[in-house]
Amino acid sequence: MKTVFTLLILLHALIHLLGFVKAFQFAELKDFPLQISKPVGLFWLGSAMVLLTTGFFYFKENPYWWLFAFVGLILSQVLIISQWSAAKFGTLPNLIILVVAIISYAQFNFEKKIAEEIRETLPSSDPLLPLTESSIQHLPISVRRWLQYSGVIGRPAIQSVYMQQSYQLKLKPEQKNWYTANATQLSVTNPPSFVWSVDVQMMPMLYAFGRDKFVEGKGEMLIKLLSLLPVAKDGYNPQFNEAALQRFLGELVWYPSAAVLDYIEWKEIDNNKAEATMTIGQTKGKGVFEFDDEGKLLQFTANRYMSSGADAIKKDWVVRTLSYKEFNGVQLPNKCNATWVLESGDWTWALFEVDSVVFNIH
Repeated sequence: MKTVFTLLILLHALIHLLGFVKAFQFAELKDFPLQISKPVGLFWLGSAMVLLTTGFFYFKENPYWWLFAFVGLILSQVLIISQWSAAKFGTLPNLIILVVAIISYAQFNFEKKIAEEIRETLPSSDPLLPLTESSIQHLPISVRRWLQYSGVIGRPAIQSVYMQQSYQLKLKPEQKNWYTANATQLSVTNPPSFVWSVDVQMMPMLYAFGRDKFVEGKGEMLIKLLSLLPVAKDGYNPQFNEAALQRFLGELVWYPSAAVLDYIEWKEIDNNKAEATMTIGQTKGKGVFEFDDEGKLLQFTANRYMSSGADAIKKDWVVRTLSYKEFNGVQLPNKCNATWVLESGDWTWALFEVDSVVFNIH
């Protein structure tokens, strides 16, 4: 579709270039019926040049291509209106380009908003001390094994982690086919917070762009169709705040050194299980981590709100580890799935893979 749309812009630009050629009589264009003066011909040339630039920038995925599109469309449509009887069909490609440019502009603004939230979320506190064998002795035995296996003992503590992720999603239990998605996430351990953005490809030419965040014990979610039309918004209520906190807690395995921080209280269940309770301000939540004898996470389970409001109910939410991978010397789960346990049966709604990891960005 990218190539097709680029060709549409370039073809539209070349037609405008014919107006310039006709005005200056560089060629005899019998099938181009417009009568154009030389001064107006320069405007046809200008419109063609702006549209050619638009096509080039769009193909190169320049984030500002829409700016040139708006300028080119204004010039183009004014010229078309001045020759309406012969040139009115040029309005159709202008409308197509306009719709795509508006969507791109909305995407640009949404991504700009997320980038600002990421900048505001980056850690500003002093670096955390590295973990030592003595600093983890108060933790359950399974948690100690996990921290040792992860390789974070003696290393600089993880204060932030930026990840790129690939997803397969089912947004409803009855959905048969998976949606493909790409996501990025910044997580900060002190103070605990995350900003997650996702681009979900639902079908050709139809996608949804969303953002989840958890800051100061409060969660918020926003999803827009084509980055333009809000289709889901929730947050800043006790149920959603708790659910977002539990997500942060479950993702502790991506920033293991946070296990010793004061906002988490551990309780040993047995040699391979431990319950963690996390408290931030008025928001509190818990979950159970299960590890194997080597120290690898097997799964995280939390009784979690599926929605918010007075009628919100809790269901078991299970994240299972499918494989591990080393990132910058730290062993992390890199493939997982997430499942809601429902009366009608398990709903595995997400399969995801961590593609890249950067620790302690500033």
